[in-house]
Amino acid sequence: MAFTYSTLRTELSSGVLWATIDNPPINLIDERFVADLIALLDDTQATGDVRVVVFRSADPDFFLPHVDLTRIAEYTAVAATSGGPDDISLGALYRRLSEARPVTIALLEGRARGAGSEFLYACDMRFASLERAVIGQPEVGTGVFPGAGAVQQIVRLAGRGQAMQVILSGEDVDAREAERIGLVNRTLPDDELIAYVKALAERIASFPEAAVRLAKRRINAAALPAKEDVQVDSGLFQTLARDGSSTSRVATLMERGLQQRSRTELEFGAALGEL
Repeated sequence: MAFTYSTLRTELSSGVLWATIDNPPINLIDERFVADLIALLDDTQATGDVRVVVFRSADPDFFLPHVDLTRIAEYTAVAATSGGPDDISLGALYRRLSEARPVTIALLEGRARGAGSEFLYACDMRFASLERAVIGQPEVGTGVFPGAGAVQQIVRLAGRGQAMQVILSGEDVDAREAERIGLVNRTLPDDELIAYVKALAERIASFPEAAVRLAKRRINAAALPAKEDVQVDSGLFQTLARDGSSTSRVATLMERGLQQRSRTELEFGAALGEL
């Protein structure tokens, strides 16, 4: 069975769909990626052949660094096509990812910040490269607010105090710290990571689908935030993104190389502290 997308390269083996994010130059979340994510969710919902989806990146530096800040209206419009009349945000699309028919695993080998890290939290499990994984929530430092589920998800994964520190400081979190506070399931060296995730994914894919789906559904019922809370956060993000204090800070970051393979993008947490 073939799955073809413009920003995702896929390979299906033993019930596991390996979905490699490939959206040059640095895997920004834009309308093309959002459209492909919707298509992948549609395709895997329609077939029982895909039991597990493993997301990874073709870029060694970036998993999903954040949204394309020049394309907010465009990717939001595409995200709005995924659900009902009230599900018109990236956060609503990520909720659909959490509730997807297959089990979803994020394999983090680079940087995931902002809506990129919120994508991680929406997946069922997260495994990170000891050498290269970085997670961050830079929104507050740019004058906006995490609008796709970070508030609820980090509180549930790591607790109130850690959520305060991660979100309010905008600092980058390395792999060891991410594992310590619960943002990822486990951190492994590069030479062990792929084999570990492959074995786990194929093990889950081999179990009876009905039991796996029911277990996932009941875990989600106990753990996922209310849809209404994510809708509120999306609205706050959209409001602050239009505020002058945010647009001026983003403009300064753009001048310093944001959304390019630059020090500002590679060391975003440090760059925020220099504004």
